[in-house]
Amino acid sequence: MRLSLFIARRIAFNRSSSFSRFIINIAVVATAISVAVMILAVALVNGFQQVIQQKIFSFWGHIHITQYQPNAGPLTEQVPFTGDSTVVERLKKIKGITTVNAYATKSAIVKAEKDLEGVIFKGVDRHYNWNNLQQFLQEGSPIRYNDSSYAPEVMISVSLAKELKLKLHDPLIVYFIQGAGQPPRARKLTVGGIFKTGIEEYDKTYVLGDLELIRKLNDWKPGSIAGYEIFTDDYRNIQQVATEAYDVIPETLFMRSIQEIYPNIFAWLRLQNKNEVIILVIMSIVAVINMITAILILILERTNMIGIVKALGMRGFNIQKIFIYQAGYIVLAGIILGDILGIGIAILQQTTGFFKLPEESYYMSVAAISLHWWEVLAINAGTLLICLLVLIIPSRVIRRITPVKAIQFK
Repeated sequence: MRLSLFIARRIAFNRSSSFSRFIINIAVVATAISVAVMILAVALVNGFQQVIQQKIFSFWGHIHITQYQPNAGPLTEQVPFTGDSTVVERLKKIKGITTVNAYATKSAIVKAEKDLEGVIFKGVDRHYNWNNLQQFLQEGSPIRYNDSSYAPEVMISVSLAKELKLKLHDPLIVYFIQGAGQPPRARKLTVGGIFKTGIEEYDKTYVLGDLELIRKLNDWKPGSIAGYEIFTDDYRNIQQVATEAYDVIPETLFMRSIQEIYPNIFAWLRLQNKNEVIILVIMSIVAVINMITAILILILERTNMIGIVKALGMRGFNIQKIFIYQAGYIVLAGIILGDILGIGIAILQQTTGFFKLPEESYYMSVAAISLHWWEVLAINAGTLLICLLVLIIPSRVIRRITPVKAIQFK
């Protein structure tokens, strides 16, 4: 066994009561806390982004196909076109596309007793795939269609139900804005379902109903729609899927991803990555400063030993390696404890959800956790590498210690 490694192990695992033992314990605990905080920060940011994106995509899909409208915003009513089942089938054959839904929107005012609320009525047809929205359903059921006319049911959010004091199966009046100086057209509908996404932009804005009702109100031809919403199996492949879809759709149609429609939400999500980096940098600096302080104290306490081994002929670089090895033991012990602490808290949060969040601010009631093992390994490797590289600098103090003065040092 190498002499430097042997001495480092004897010092690191020395159980006798000493100041260095206290410093080593403090360094291990500080490193463990830094690693645990980094793991939790990454897991929380991943979970937060994953949940928000899932809610956004589940409500609106990943890609929209509509008629081209310059400067169109999320609430702009679309220009109608005739739905084509052949185009839908071709889109579904593209690798990565799982669902293609037809839809249309119309501005409206919901009235219940004395309360009024402006909304966007989103109409979907009987072929709509409800699997993505089923997770948000709190009461009731999706829209039940009939063959004679439009479905008289709508789905409203929990927040809208509270504001208008509505319950399941309650009647409500919906005034549809016609525009161009025309008076609103009223329809009496029934609350058939109540949903909750947790995203204020959706819950306070949208009501779900039958697409056929919008066709009748707008005097559209049978089969007319305002657009298609496309769901993919992986949001990271949106650009690739969109490129292939462009070759399938007619030239008169226009395609936009949900990131382009709601850029403010996704810019906010990207901002969380900056917060994650800031936390990682701060925790890395804390771990490095802690290790530098610990190694300098250990060198100071072992000055007498350094003088003796130097007098016996050990080279300065080999003595330097003693303390680097010792620092390695400290960092490894801190990383292992940090992994246990960080992963343990993450698993506890996943299973119990003990850490709550104000849903009106964070779009979720429980802090979401998404832990990837490769990220934990990267944090461990990065912490170990950075600490050991930085510790080469303070360990060079050993080379300036002379044997005569060191042996006399007490």
